[in-house]
Amino acid sequence: MDLVKIYLIQSITTAANNLRLSAQQVEVVGLLRETIMNSGNVGSEFLRMKKSTELSKLAIRLSEIHAFLTQGKVDFLKISEQFKEHSRYLIRDLSQFLENVNPKVYKDAFNKINNGSTKEINVELIDRSNLAGEILVNQYDDSGELRNEKDFENINQISIDFERKILEPIKPLDELLKRMSTGNMDKKQLIEYSELIDDNALLSSQRGLNEIAKMHKIVASAFNEILNGNLVVDKSVSESLRACLIVIVANIKKKEVDIREYLKRVEEFTKKYLTQSIQV
Repeated sequence: MDLVKIYLIQSITTAANNLRLSAQQVEVVGLLRETIMNSGNVGSEFLRMKKSTELSKLAIRLSEIHAFLTQGKVDFLKISEQFKEHSRYLIRDLSQFLENVNPKVYKDAFNKINNGSTKEINVELIDRSNLAGEILVNQYDDSGELRNEKDFENINQISIDFERKILEPIKPLDELLKRMSTGNMDKKQLIEYSELIDDNALLSSQRGLNEIAKMHKIVASAFNEILNGNLVVDKSVSESLRACLIVIVANIKKKEVDIREYLKRVEEFTKKYLTQSIQV
């Protein structure tokens, strides 16, 4: 689990511990924690929750905490104080939320959200003017020593370099897939991109970004199947591979978009064409 999720869940737990909860309310808190824990994109999850009358007020508060962790500059020397403040604010919001929401209402609200229409997401989600972003990292190094300002600068630079390496090929890959779906295929270019995608899959895996690594592995495996003549590129294949690119970009840039339909499309594609050729 990533540090942002841990922070959010512990904030909710701390707030809940200050309330006298019934068995049903404890269950709702558990459902809320589970939602955050299992979410592929927490920011997107809160955005969707805001669309529900029952969930919106708490979602707004949680969104503010999420934005603080992912968009602002986190002062690790003061993070404990900030955590206490966030938890204190949550007590009132969580109390009001639990007065109106029981397990059935919570589940029904999510069913209603999930059954809503999903807008098509364009692969061009990249804001190239801001590749860096701020990351939440441990304030202590591997030896237990408090990191200094230079350490954080180095970590942020590594993050910038990683994002740039992952994102730079995305747009050219998108254009390549569009051309391939019309029968215009450059085998040399396909080989070059296949090798690059393999490298980026390994790099993502080394950083523990398993979903990003998986999407790269699927695209690389599909390219190998195409080169070996085992897979014919049509519009369906092209769109499935473009779905992989969308998932990669959404994860890297932490875009508040619902990617579940794209993950479902990728899963169906993998089962249909790559069952024997990919291990992810």
